[in-house]
Amino acid sequence: MIVWLNGTHGAGKTTTSVLVQRLIPDSRVFDAEKVGEALMDITPGLPATDNFQHWPPWRHLVVETARRVLDYTGGTLVMPMTVLVEQYWREISGGLARHAIPVRHFVLHADQDTLRRRIEREHPVPSPFRLKYLEPYAEAARTWLHAEAEVVDTTHLTPAQAARQIVLRATGRGSGTVVARPDDCY
Repeated sequence: MIVWLNGTHGAGKTTTSVLVQRLIPDSRVFDAEKVGEALMDITPGLPATDNFQHWPPWRHLVVETARRVLDYTGGTLVMPMTVLVEQYWREISGGLARHAIPVRHFVLHADQDTLRRRIEREHPVPSPFRLKYLEPYAEAARTWLHAEAEVVDTTHLTPAQAARQIVLRATGRGSGTVVARPDDCY
C-alpha cells in the first residue's frame, strides 16, 4: 500500500511522513522529490522548466520506483509529495492502479495564513519558490484535490495528532503512541 501525503509547502508533509512511518509496521518513507532531483542532474539538462513534475519521465519513474520498491520490500510506502496538477495525479494514481497498488491519498491542509507563517518561520528569508505554490494549492483544493483525497486539517493539530489520524484512516489502527522529537513540529 501507499500512503500518499499531498498538500503544499508548510502543510507538514515531511514531518508527518516520518511520524506515520513510525506507526505503520513494515513501512518506509519514499520522497518522490528525489526522483526529480535525479532528473535535474542529467547533463546536458532536460528541457527547461520551473518544476520537474512537468517532465513526463518524473511521473512514470515515480510509479515505477514505488512499484519496484514495494515488489522488493513489501509493506507500505509513505510518500510525502505535493502534486497540484490533476492530470499528473491521474497519471501517477492510474499507473499505481495498473500495478494493483492500493493508494490512500491524504491532503494535509492548513489555511493560507498558517501556511505562510510556517514557510516564513522555516526559512529566514521567505522562499519565493515555496510561497508561489500557495495560490495553485488553493485553486487545486477548490477544484479537484480535496474531492480526490482525504483531507486532514493540520491548522490546529500537532504533527503526532495528524499522523495518528492518517494511520487510523489508512489502516484502522491508530492507538499507537508517536514519540515526538523537538524537530517533529510544524
